[in-house]
Amino acid sequence: MIEEKIAVVGTGRMGANIARRLKDKGFVLSAVYDAHRPAAEALGVELGVAVPERLAEVSALASIILTVVTDDRAMDAIFSSSGDSLLAGGHAGGRLFVNCATVSPGMHVEVERRARAVGAEVLEACMASSIPQAREGTLYLMCGGAVSSFERARPVLEALSASMRHVGGTGRAAQLKALVNMVMNMNTAALAEGLGLAEALGLDLAMVREVFSQTGANSRVLQTDGEDMQNRDHACFFSGAHAAKDSGIALALAEEAGLVLPLAQATKAQFDRLVAAGKGELDKSGIAELTFLSRRS
Repeated sequence: MIEEKIAVVGTGRMGANIARRLKDKGFVLSAVYDAHRPAAEALGVELGVAVPERLAEVSALASIILTVVTDDRAMDAIFSSSGDSLLAGGHAGGRLFVNCATVSPGMHVEVERRARAVGAEVLEACMASSIPQAREGTLYLMCGGAVSSFERARPVLEALSASMRHVGGTGRAAQLKALVNMVMNMNTAALAEGLGLAEALGLDLAMVREVFSQTGANSRVLQTDGEDMQNRDHACFFSGAHAAKDSGIALALAEEAGLVLPLAQATKAQFDRLVAAGKGELDKSGIAELTFLSRRS
């Protein structure tokens, strides 16, 4: 069996930590690439791997390429049918593209169509975890696509995850990830309102968080964001801007299904307010800056 060579496209905090993890686990990491070339070059020096100037060169250097980009526009660009892209240059045939970004289900389906046209495979590997988990290899992965592609990618995915599951064909993992983030974002907005009201009532916030943790107000978001909301520590693991984007993906799916989701709509409106206030690069916990009376400017 020929050993797979791995490349990572998109070397922000998630992509860079995925690359570091795979290097640590002994995979043959052959290339890293980012549209912001200094980020890729710094990581390339750190890991001792090539930093191609063109996307087509990435496909020439690796057999499995993981992509971690920001949105539909970026995904469309790296898999463009013209110009420089991962599918250009005659190198894409036989390659497996494992796409980890949170983009619309329709974009994943379109990328699969383009990849198949040049003899390549694609797999969604949607991540329901954050930056530390990428570095530690404890991501939770929802995978969509052909079972054969999932099995081919399994060794790589197992090195990155504590748990993973194949959830169906292409587009299904993106649908599920949109639901996960929609509910997470609603929980985040609700917690910010609860703590904001607690502060306005003069309650001790540490005590409130402890009571929440023992009652029906408990949530995973309380564990990850509650103390940060209280202490105004909004170091970014998942930005408010991404929360707004992902809420929009879920609402578009709801519209297609003929559903009205008022709580999801209200949550997106709050994260849109955060972005409009110039605070979209704060962690999603930063939504508390909109709900605490003492923090209003």
